Amino acid sequence: MTHILHLDSSPRGDRSLSRALTKQFIHLWKQIHPNATVTYRDLGHYPVSPIDEAWIAAAFSPSTELSPSLEAALMISDELIDELLAADLLIFGIPMYNYSVPANFKAYIDQIVRVGRTFIIGSDGYEGLVHGKRALVITTRGGSYAGSSLDFQEPYLRAVFEFIGITDLTFIHAENLSMGAEERQFAIAAAHQAIQQTIEAWQSSDSLSNLSYW
Repeated sequence: MTHILHLDSSPRGDRSLSRALTKQFIHLWKQIHPNATVTYRDLGHYPVSPIDEAWIAAAFSPSTELSPSLEAALMISDELIDELLAADLLIFGIPMYNYSVPANFKAYIDQIVRVGRTFIIGSDGYEGLVHGKRALVITTRGGSYAGSSLDFQEPYLRAVFEFIGITDLTFIHAENLSMGAEERQFAIAAAHQAIQQTIEAWQSSDSLSNLSYW
């Protein structure tokens, strides 16, 4: 049985295209896998706190030496990391803001990238601890940025997720959404098709079908 972690980061509600696209994926996936379970977190409407001095002190202290106040500073981080580790599939809806990710998603990243929980520093350097995950990142963008020097979103997300061990990453970019009605409709249709193709590709993947939890 598949367990999905589904995160949306747009502050918009029903007007959000990234939310609509992640919702489409979940709907189509559950048609094929009706027993799949989903943990949903709405970072757009319920953002997590950015890390602070207490968080840093707690994260870099031995767990046996944490005071109650320092333990409390890591409560949200522990919850988010536990959600991440429990999931098989990660589905993220992330609009592009100023060529990168929204502040609420950056705060999420800062909470889950934590020494001793999602990475360690070994004799050979940094080593990610989050393995066996497959991630789909769906982005929405006003213009055309994929592969350009102004796309700081996908390269950043690839780097940070690979840093903690998540290397099986698929990106779907819905671009040119602010370039007129025709371009917008074309982009939305292409994103819907890409979601369907991603599901079909995952279904036929030997690496996926051989896993015991599918």
